[in-house]
Amino acid sequence: MDTRGQARRFVRARWRVLVRLGAWSVLEAGQTFVVGYALARALDTGFLTGDARAGLLWLGAAGLAVAVGAYGTGRVYGVVAALVEPVRDRLATAVVARGVREADPGTLSGLTQQVEIARDALAGLVMVSRSFVITSAGALIGLFSLAPLLLAVVLPPLLAGVTLFAATLGPLARRQEAFLAADEALAGELGAVCPGLRDITSAGAEARVTVDTGERIDAELGAARALARWSVARVAALAVGGQSPVVLLLAATPWLLGHGVTPGALVGALAYVTQSLLPALHNLVHGLGTGGSRLTVVLRRLATPPAEQTPPPPTPAEPALPQPAPAQHLTPEQPPDTRPLPPPPLPPQPPPPQPPAPHPPARQPTTTPPPAGHPPIGQPPTENPPISQPPAGTRPAPPSPAPQPPARQPTTTPPPAENPPVAQSPARPSAGLRGAGVRLSAAGRVGADAVPGSGAPALALASVAFAYGPASEPVLDGLDLAVPVGGHLAVVGPSGIGKSTLTGLVAGLLRPVRGTIRVYGHAVPAPAAAALRVLIPQEAYVHGGTLAENLALFRPDPVPEAELLAAAEAVGLTPLLRTLGGPGGRVEPAALSAGERQLIALTRAYLSAAPLALLDEATCHLDPQAEARAERAFAARPGGTLVVVAHRISSARRADRILVMDGPRTSCGAHEELLRTSALYRNLVGGWATPRAPLPG
Repeated sequence: MDTRGQARRFVRARWRVLVRLGAWSVLEAGQTFVVGYALARALDTGFLTGDARAGLLWLGAAGLAVAVGAYGTGRVYGVVAALVEPVRDRLATAVVARGVREADPGTLSGLTQQVEIARDALAGLVMVSRSFVITSAGALIGLFSLAPLLLAVVLPPLLAGVTLFAATLGPLARRQEAFLAADEALAGELGAVCPGLRDITSAGAEARVTVDTGERIDAELGAARALARWSVARVAALAVGGQSPVVLLLAATPWLLGHGVTPGALVGALAYVTQSLLPALHNLVHGLGTGGSRLTVVLRRLATPPAEQTPPPPTPAEPALPQPAPAQHLTPEQPPDTRPLPPPPLPPQPPPPQPPAPHPPARQPTTTPPPAGHPPIGQPPTENPPISQPPAGTRPAPPSPAPQPPARQPTTTPPPAENPPVAQSPARPSAGLRGAGVRLSAAGRVGADAVPGSGAPALALASVAFAYGPASEPVLDGLDLAVPVGGHLAVVGPSGIGKSTLTGLVAGLLRPVRGTIRVYGHAVPAPAAAALRVLIPQEAYVHGGTLAENLALFRPDPVPEAELLAAAEAVGLTPLLRTLGGPGGRVEPAALSAGERQLIALTRAYLSAAPLALLDEATCHLDPQAEARAERAFAARPGGTLVVVAHRISSARRADRILVMDGPRTSCGAHEELLRTSALYRNLVGGWATPRAPLPG
């Protein structure tokens, strides 16, 4: 595109507007000339000679010139609008035409932002450039009128400063464009990363995304530094062209006075430099240096077809990732360790079925993937703000992907049996836990031998305390609890009492400040314990891809279709499975309801080999019948243990034991027992007295 030719034709077509602009600018030039000249004459022919009347008349003339110049400047704005608005209209027309013709996705940004930036920048450039030319002309004519020697002192540094500034315009524009491109690239990268954080974590791609994002940040930092270095040249140009003439005039004062320059002429020259030339040059340097660079960049981007522009990085909800490596669940204090560990022992349970065929790699939630045969378990606790579900469909899974290799067991350094205490309040004794399978020692702890026939309970907490800060009130304080293998525990209590905190501690996502937590005898947090528990939070995680990929997320190998269909039937996913077209149906997370996402997450956990299931209000978006079906399915898993954070009292009544979290009045027992002993539980029940529904079998 011949941009310069178009600019010349545009200017020739609007010569009348330019004449009007020049005419009104003459008033501003006259003001500049009169102010310095009148000040010099007021001194030389008035005050220095004792004629105050003449001095005041010259000062009055300067004031009148200022008023006339202000009127001319006001009229200039209207003329500039008549010059700039047609440019905006032509740019807007060109942007819309290109958007319609080429289906340019940047049309909206070009129309609403870039065209307006071009208009504002062009108007500013016209104003500052015109002001500098007119002001410089008036000041230089005034200097020559006062004494030609003054012009010889002021003009050379002024020209040097303007020349230096002009030499920086090209590099500044290029650096400005590079900075804008780097900023857009970083914004595009963050636009892809932020909505897909759960996908990135579940796919184990944190390292790659960190490197890619770090490169974008470093690129923008480098572009900003380069722009800043060239911006220093603008300051140098201003110092040379606007400030050094003042120094030269003062330094040359004895020589100038010796060559016939009057004191009034020297004062007038200083007024020309400090009140006219320096402000005009300052406005030119900063206005043209910033606005000119922006205008050049915007016009170049508007004139360049989208196919020739550097495309921003993709912004899918699911970033394009290579074959995902198994995700590692790390605590802040623990670095990753790639050495594999042997699989932890499991309590007696049916062996996992053999996979019939490979399936495409699926994105994994934030969990700890175990070795082959022990799938990754768990998701973040729901007491943290829920992560919005990323839109799907931007990166469809390939139709025939390569088989996923077996998951490798990541390792972390297991903590000592007793977590070191941090600042905490004195422990308060928790209520005793009574009932079958639970025995309290004299110190109030649950013994590992309290669970008959298994050697260790499925879940054991001993004197567990937790607070979210050293000065915070403990959420849990001295809690002792044991859940036997095959047990079904419901956790109830008011909002904010610490129910989700408890599941986060058991899952290893939080660390107690005191006490120990063990899952099937393995200390928490540790890979061996993580492999034996699965956490389903309230905000269920579902990724794009097929339904089978979502359901097999916790399995290192493909799940046989018969097993998958049986699990869907048990949990209650079958209607949705049919709606989606079977296990191979595509899943669009944004198109699913919250309850449908919970059913997928529940079935995924049901298919995992983890014997301990932690349901942290994981059925809150289901109706009571669907909730009961899902909980019964988990309770009936062979060798399985179920802990449910209940949001309905009916869910609590299906459990063998109920933990009522009530601060220092926390208690555990059966439904009828708690009705007698716990005032909080009676309030939660609210007088509902329907007999507890029996579990099948």
